[in-house]
Amino acid sequence: MPTPTDPAPAAVAEPAPASSAEPPVIEFVDVEKRFGDNVVLKDLNFSVRRGERVTLIGPSGSGKTTILRLVMTLEELTGGYIYIDGEPLTHQQRDGKRVPVPKKQQKKLRTRIGMVFQQFNLFPNMTVLENIIEAPIHVLGQSKKDAVAKAHSLLEQVGLPDKAEAHPTSLSGGQQQRVAIARALAMDPEILLLDEVTSALDPEVVGDVLNILRQVADTTNVTMLIVTHEMAFARDVSHKVMMFDGGRVVEEGHPEKIFTNPEHERTQKFLSAVLGES
Repeated sequence: MPTPTDPAPAAVAEPAPASSAEPPVIEFVDVEKRFGDNVVLKDLNFSVRRGERVTLIGPSGSGKTTILRLVMTLEELTGGYIYIDGEPLTHQQRDGKRVPVPKKQQKKLRTRIGMVFQQFNLFPNMTVLENIIEAPIHVLGQSKKDAVAKAHSLLEQVGLPDKAEAHPTSLSGGQQQRVAIARALAMDPEILLLDEVTSALDPEVVGDVLNILRQVADTTNVTMLIVTHEMAFARDVSHKVMMFDGGRVVEEGHPEKIFTNPEHERTQKFLSAVLGES
């Protein structure tokens, strides 16, 4: 596993400053998530500014992926609220009660969010091109001509210009993940969620996928919420790193501070274990 050793990377550029009147792009307010009797997240409060790249680190089972799945509405909130650009994503306060938002509103907000999964989640019966243009055409209402042109541009960007007519099953894991990144970007998302996107890949192709994501970070102002065990990647691309344990944030800060001088003992132990330090 790559380790953020010397020399230290250059300082990460700050995201575009948000005006005082602009709401966070993502905001968690008193969020709770239970699976039966198992409380995964409890009284979770945090926000992400426009253009900010926030990485969630911590041990398996600490609730990091659940956070992404809640933003993507793949899991239902047990309690609390999530806001996208100040608008309630799944629940809102009305007459002092917590009530679901209309499905139409939830669907509209979902179009602003893209997610790249650990296991690619491509449609095996579709070609690479069909995988990429499916949502832009049927969700965003783009013309097929525009969607196809954008898809070819994205395939060029991820280094797969000759794979448009291939099927996912004929591609390597690294190639499938690059198609998945292109598919997410085809929706021009305001928010990009990355869930352990390299954990299912062979070690020799991890760098290729991470380099593409670094390029996306460097060339766009997309807001990113990232779950990863690739600490060097987290250190390079993040504006903020949040250490999770037991469904709560135990420490957060600039990546240089978290990786070189963590204050919380739990963070120190986790990073020591992940980075193989004594």
